[in-house]
Formats: sequence, C-alpha cells, structure tokens
Amino acid sequence: MSMFSWLFDRPSPKQTNPRPDASRLAPIPGPALDRPRFDHADRIPTGRFRFIAIDVETACSDAASICQIGIACVDPGDRIETFSMLVNPRMRFDPFNIRLHGIGPDHVEDAPCFTDAIEMLMPLLDPHHLVQHSNFDKQAVTAACHSCGREVPDWRWADSVTIARRAWPELKGNGGHGLANLKKRLKLDFHHHDAGEDARAAAMVVLHAERQLGLPFEDLLKPQPRKTFAAKVILEGDPAGALAGSVMVFTGALQMSRTEAATRAAQAGMCVRAGVTKQTTHLVVGDQDLTLLAGHDKSSKHRKAEEMQASGHSIRIIGESAFRELVADACPDDGKR
Repeated sequence: MSMFSWLFDRPSPKQTNPRPDASRLAPIPGPALDRPRFDHADRIPTGRFRFIAIDVETACSDAASICQIGIACVDPGDRIETFSMLVNPRMRFDPFNIRLHGIGPDHVEDAPCFTDAIEMLMPLLDPHHLVQHSNFDKQAVTAACHSCGREVPDWRWADSVTIARRAWPELKGNGGHGLANLKKRLKLDFHHHDAGEDARAAAMVVLHAERQLGLPFEDLLKPQPRKTFAAKVILEGDPAGALAGSVMVFTGALQMSRTEAATRAAQAGMCVRAGVTKQTTHLVVGDQDLTLLAGHDKSSKHRKAEEMQASGHSIRIIGESAFRELVADACPDDGKR
C-alpha cells in the first residue's frame, strides 16, 4: 500500500456522526467541510493564511502517541479551512483515549507514522503562526519528535487559552477558558475531541476574541503590561487627629497614590492597615479592574467588609471621593492643597 492510500481507503472513526450545520457558526464564517477530512493528500490546504490552529489527539497517556492531527487555516476573509489526518503512533492505545476520541489501532493501521505525517504538513505549517488551545499540542509534537529522533520544528506558537483569558476575564473561576466552557459561552458549534474540529474551535475562539477586544491577531500576541497591585501601606494615625481611633483600609485603584491616601488618613488620625479585620472601621473602594479581581465585580476586601456589615459589624464602605471629603473635613488645611 502506498504512503497515501490510507487517505482513500480508511474510514473515519466518526464518519457516522453528521457534520454540524456550518450556518450555525455565524457570525464567524467557515466553509461546510466534512468532519473529519480523510481525503487525498493534495487536499492539504495551500497558500498563505492569517494564522493556523492545530490540535492533536493521542493514543495513550504518553504525549508522544499522536494518533490524529487537525489543522484549521484562517484566510484573510476569516474563512476557516479544516484538514485532519490519522497518524500511526506505533504505541499502545488506552481504552480511556479510545472512548474519548473514537480512534483505535484498527483505524491507524495503514496511516503514516508521525515522521511522515509531519513531513507532509511542514510546508504549510512552517511559514505560519500556529495557535494551540493550551500548551498540550506543542508538548505532544515535541515529545513525538524526540520519540522518533527528529529535530523539533522551530514553529511560532500562540495559545488561544491566553487570548481567551484576555478577552473574557470574567470566566476565570466561572467555568474557565477550556474549549468545553467556551463552546457554551460563545455558542460555538463543533465536535469536541476530534483534532480537526478542536483546531477549528481554537481558530473560532481567536476570531471571537479579535471582535471582543477590537484587536487584530498580531496585537493579541503582544505581551501585556504587567499589572501590579498597589504596595501595602501601614501607618499609625496621629493621636491628636480628628479621626483618631479609626482604622482605614484601601482597596482597588485610586486616583491618588496609595501612599498619599494613607498619609492623609494618618494625618486625620486614622490608622492605616493592609487588610480588613474586626478592627477596621472604614474601607475606601477605588475603581476596579476586573482582570485583577478573578471575574468578581468587587475585591476580596470589599466582599469581606460587606459580609462583616451583614453580620452586624460597624464598618463604613466609602468611595474615594467620600474619603477625600472625610479627610478634608478632619484636616481643613491639608484638604486645600
């Protein structure tokens, strides 16, 4: 049997499952393609694309046991062309993996080994930026290369999980950014645990993220400025201050620096502490950044203060403008600066 005859003769393990209606993928356009595509090698996509998503399925717990490779090529018009191929991993198949993706040893008996498969795909993949959903696919390709004694391709990888976290930070702690949850949240239509379908899903995630953030793919790959939390400031209040005996805690982003705010509070007689405790009398809440709050609309300090209020603890929750008025009243001269 020739190297490519498997593409004609081997049935897909999932061919009996109907392909989802491509029209349900709107507003992300894509051609109606068979799932998965096990056809002639000359049907491997050709040309230049904006980016290519890649996904692999494995035969067992060994990351090198790649048994299916799927790619989804996104053209300049955002149409997605999908291709998948079986690979003979020349390793065992675990029952768990077979149940997961439906591929068994009989399906890959005449399929090419990983070395031959990757040689077929490299002319397409080498020039493009590759998108994976999580780092598993890169790890699997690296492990498979090491297993067969070949050099690891110097591909440019991007992670659609990282992109999704940037586009939808509210999903952290609320289902997460895995394909299963994104499928539900973004109303994606694809067959999970098929390499071609999962690659197409990763491509759709990137397209949705571009629209969500108003940024092109290239800008989504740029490193984001490292967000930092304000330094913890602890000060003792002036015992002669008008607000002596009060304990102040700050949370969120303030227009003034945290040090300046703490200094004003201390001058008014308030002790400044880093966290909310039973001794806290005032919590000043600044503007919040959801990317720093794990999907919550209030900081942990804010939520704790509200819980204490509900249990009967006397604590005031005020905004920055109210704080400015409070210290200005307590220190009239300082408030005029």
